[in-house]
Amino acid sequence: MHDPRLLLDPATDAVRKLARRGFAIDLPALDKLFSQRTAVIGQTDESRAESNRVAKEVGAAARRGEDVTALKENARALKTRIQDLEEQQRQLAAELDEVLLGIPNLPSDDLPDGNSDADAEHVSTWGEPPSFDFEPRDHVELGERLGILDFARATKLAGPRFSVTRGAGARLERAIATFLLDLHTEQHGYTEFSVPVIVNRPTMTGTGQLPKFEQDLFRTAVTDRELFLIPTAEVPLTNLHAGETLAAEDLPIAYTSNTPCFRSEAGSYGKDTRGLIRLHQFQKVELVRFCTPERAAEEFGVLLSHAETCLRELGLAYRVVKLAAGDIGFSAERTYDLEVWLPGQQQYREISSVSDFGTFQARRAGIRTKAKDGKRGFANTLNGSGLPIGRTLVAILEQNQQADGSVVIPPALVPYTRFERINPDGTVGE
Repeated sequence: MHDPRLLLDPATDAVRKLARRGFAIDLPALDKLFSQRTAVIGQTDESRAESNRVAKEVGAAARRGEDVTALKENARALKTRIQDLEEQQRQLAAELDEVLLGIPNLPSDDLPDGNSDADAEHVSTWGEPPSFDFEPRDHVELGERLGILDFARATKLAGPRFSVTRGAGARLERAIATFLLDLHTEQHGYTEFSVPVIVNRPTMTGTGQLPKFEQDLFRTAVTDRELFLIPTAEVPLTNLHAGETLAAEDLPIAYTSNTPCFRSEAGSYGKDTRGLIRLHQFQKVELVRFCTPERAAEEFGVLLSHAETCLRELGLAYRVVKLAAGDIGFSAERTYDLEVWLPGQQQYREISSVSDFGTFQARRAGIRTKAKDGKRGFANTLNGSGLPIGRTLVAILEQNQQADGSVVIPPALVPYTRFERINPDGTVGE
């Protein structure tokens, strides 16, 4: 959420910046609404001051034994006027909030132009995509042959775009999650949380999912309670500090959590319907960082390195790309994607997004900072995937497949799986 004064400041260049992400902002309408609210606030303050003055006059006149009928009538009229102005103020504030909540964050000027994957800018590549002397299978064929993935039964249970993992597959998923959490908590300094996966409307609004993406969310309603299933642990982790003031000297702070995530994938019909790439429910280890705006660039680099370390520790070939201004998320100022190589598709596919939100989310959620010298501001929030369990499983299966149909487990995971290979018949062994 933006400070309207910032958007209206010509130096911000909001019209041009938002146009880069395909959003047209009506600054004259925003200026009119903001000016009206400011004027009403001023009128309300003046009327309150006048009401206080008249109240003192009534008291003084009464002590002198004078007739206070006219003064009391004036006081009642002022009280009515204040109530009317307060109602106008509430209405204008609600209208202004509705407008501001629908305006996306301003993209960073260093992002390339464009609005699709094809417009992303290559940043770096790590590892060599594996080469095979056989035709590599995709994860669906591999998983079903090994007996560790069962999409037919998942569809029976819940419909399309759900998955069931079995035996060594389920154990491998659990191993991935535990390995990632251990990495982030023991080596990267994150505090692990177990958080609710259904949250209220203010929580969804705080990180930018509402009101913009309401139709994309799974929602529950029991009696008079409205709750939403989280699309990512970013939502509850960030909002842990909603309405709070953080001591600037305590920043940065870093949180992580492994949760189920729920996405309707509205608008993506016919895209990635095969396998684990785009599901309605999936597990993900999320990374969230809070810092001061002055440290944002440094913290973005730290967060990116933590996401990259996950892939490097697992020996998975990947590349990093900088997303185009028109392709970043609603709340983001900048986003880098980590794309892992999938031999079954013969292309790089997104496995993690690392984003800097500036103070956009903190303003919506009311997450403030206070320095020792008394200086106040809003926190800078960042988040990244570290990593999604399903897509990591996909990359492991496809990059580590063998000619006989078996899959070799990355050495970093062996202490967690307690097996080194999934054999062609689905059994496990060294």
